[in-house]
Amino acid sequence: MLTTKGFRDIIVIGRQQRPELYNIFFQKPRELIQRKYRFEIEERTGPDGSEIMPLNQEDVKRAISKIKEEGIKAVAICFLNSYANPTHEMKAKNLVEKECKVFTVASSEICPEYREYERFSTAVVNAVLMPIVSSYLGRLRQGLEEMGLNCPLLMMKSSGGLISSQRAVRMPAAIIESGPAAGVIAATFYAELIGLENVLSFDMGGTTAKAGTIVNRAPEVTREYEVGGRTHKGRLVKGSGYPVRFPFIDLAECSAGGGTIAWVDEGGFLRVGPISAGSDPGPACYGKGGSDPTVTDANVILGRLNPKYLLGGALKIHKELAEEAIREKICDSLGLDLVEAANGVIEIVNSEMSRILRIMSVERGLDPREFALMAFGGAGPMHACWLAEELSINLIIIPLDPGLFSAWGLMSADVTHEVSKPLMTTSIDHERLEDLFESLEKEAREVLLEQGIKEGKIFLFRELDVRYLGQSYELQVSVPPELNENSLNKVIESFHEKHRRMYGYCMRDEEVEFVNARIKAIGRIIRPNIPKQPLQGAVPDENSILGFREVYFGREEEFHKTPIYIRERLKPGNVIEGPAIIEQYDTTTVIPPGWSAKVDEFGSLRVVQ
Repeated sequence: MLTTKGFRDIIVIGRQQRPELYNIFFQKPRELIQRKYRFEIEERTGPDGSEIMPLNQEDVKRAISKIKEEGIKAVAICFLNSYANPTHEMKAKNLVEKECKVFTVASSEICPEYREYERFSTAVVNAVLMPIVSSYLGRLRQGLEEMGLNCPLLMMKSSGGLISSQRAVRMPAAIIESGPAAGVIAATFYAELIGLENVLSFDMGGTTAKAGTIVNRAPEVTREYEVGGRTHKGRLVKGSGYPVRFPFIDLAECSAGGGTIAWVDEGGFLRVGPISAGSDPGPACYGKGGSDPTVTDANVILGRLNPKYLLGGALKIHKELAEEAIREKICDSLGLDLVEAANGVIEIVNSEMSRILRIMSVERGLDPREFALMAFGGAGPMHACWLAEELSINLIIIPLDPGLFSAWGLMSADVTHEVSKPLMTTSIDHERLEDLFESLEKEAREVLLEQGIKEGKIFLFRELDVRYLGQSYELQVSVPPELNENSLNKVIESFHEKHRRMYGYCMRDEEVEFVNARIKAIGRIIRPNIPKQPLQGAVPDENSILGFREVYFGREEEFHKTPIYIRERLKPGNVIEGPAIIEQYDTTTVIPPGWSAKVDEFGSLRVVQ
């Protein structure tokens, strides 16, 4: 790391936040770059962009000698106030690239915004990842070419857009949370397909459950994220990881998945998570040597999961092993019978997952009753009805391929790029702002053209980061295409309303500060086509029923004799009254008593109470 003299410890000092105030054993995240590899360079740029002290090129050359001597692979160049004037950073970068064959990144290239700690941290994380991602994507491209696939390789970004693999090597910090983002983008695509405006996405897999929010067919995005940070009760613990100032799909998550382990603590209380059995050895019922009871084992005992096989028969299930694990690890300790213990595991995990849905709705100033719940992932459709009931949600959508749903997000996402420039002013002339936006639009358009997007497929959206004067953090507000005094007043009014929705109040008499101007560029790509199918009768064909089994739904003491439907044999228009189980290759959908599911014209299940 090359940094301004006197500031090499910024990335360690951070914000002086103590994530766990009363935990005397708390360990800060380890330093990504050791102090001896953080080289100080004499230079200084003012916050207004003026040069206070010229770049000392001899300092840079001495650092280059050390880089060669130590065999360093990647360099982050982080100078104070480079967001206002990147000249010194770019000079230093050019010197390093001229003398060394290393990956280099300047903080002003990927995060041209004030807040030196977050900007430095973003650049450092990016530099650390560059050699790793370059090697991985290089092997991936080579493998695809050997298979005869010579098409462009695109990667999902944490913001829900796509980026070329070549650009991802230069900005790997942008793809850190790409997997979960793909699920929310798939939910956004599906919401538009079936005509829904507001959706809570719920993705439950083998280790975690994640919730996202889609408002007016657009996913909610945040710029506050910490790589490697911990979560507590679904919320990210600030100061526990490495800040990255990139746009991320706003998500809440908890350790609740099919493989999450249930256990009894020292106080004699039943707990679920955060440890997972993973896929190997996996839940006890897999018969691969796992002995700890999991959420999957509990669902098998309650009859909600097929007690003989999953994945169309590819994975054998051993119900007796699930019973043995729960009996030995839970029943014997708590004095519960098998069904009580299994149902307790499910109730606890449902409580944890309902919390993350509340975080993404109620804590964001949104009423969950105005949203549909879209449940996917291998385990999501099994738990969706209980979560919807907890939040008074009236409609659940189970898409066509829940266990593979994130792949739909990859296929339906657009290529995106974002550029910004700091403003830091309480008053701004709309003509000057128009000039700034036009220059940012030119830059963003060039990046998309470079990635193969045709001119007619590029769409540009303007935003301003706004806050009340004296506040530390800002909100993003959309800006209309035509700028004038009236449209700027509308931007301020939109900020007041967004602040009120997010925090419960607004201060219309307070002075407003414009922090950053931002352009979001979108390059439209061809999306998958899911054709409508004609609706048929409400009564499913007899061959759609695989059989019956006893299922416990947790509402009474007795099991229900429940029909088991094969989803692939259900037709649009079919209605399935609960209690019912709908099985398919990649997931199982549970319809409790009092609920019903209808197959719509796109093959998705609309579940209502």
